[in-house]
Amino acid sequence: MARPASGAGHVEAAKQLLRAAKTPGELRQAQAVLLPLELGLSLQQTADAIGRSPGATCTMRTRFMAVREGKRPAARRKSDLRNRAKASLQQEARVLDEVMAGADQEPVLAIPQLKPLIEQRLGRTMALSSVYRMLARHGWRKLAPDTPHPKGDPQAREDREKSARACWSKSKPDLNARRH
Repeated sequence: MARPASGAGHVEAAKQLLRAAKTPGELRQAQAVLLPLELGLSLQQTADAIGRSPGATCTMRTRFMAVREGKRPAARRKSDLRNRAKASLQQEARVLDEVMAGADQEPVLAIPQLKPLIEQRLGRTMALSSVYRMLARHGWRKLAPDTPHPKGDPQAREDREKSARACWSKSKPDLNARRH
């Protein structure tokens, strides 16, 4: 005979979570607590009902109760801070606005020299590739002349290159850009 489900003192909190769940994970966690206590389902039956393994279901139940009892901190929402992000999108935008002020007028802007300023304002170290991805995420693009076409006029190209220098400019941010 299986042992009875624990957590009877957390039924009301699980019902509140069930009503206010915003993600599938929150809904499953509430169901993992309520189904054994309210309907008398076994761990296997509960796992089948919520579509998880018995081990994952047991983990959901114990994590829910540990958070409610204050033994464990609540999990962060991914919407609050991106996965392993150094800062929120709003903080990144604010720092880049401060650091890149006047970048449109600069003929040459070296990002490796701006990296320490960005790190200082964020209070964390960053890889140079992360700085470049941050710039792209917030709409900063490096504008430079394209490579020459083999059949093109070299004199006309040279005249264009004299008037068009490589610079950084801000365009509309692409917050859904794929990471490579």
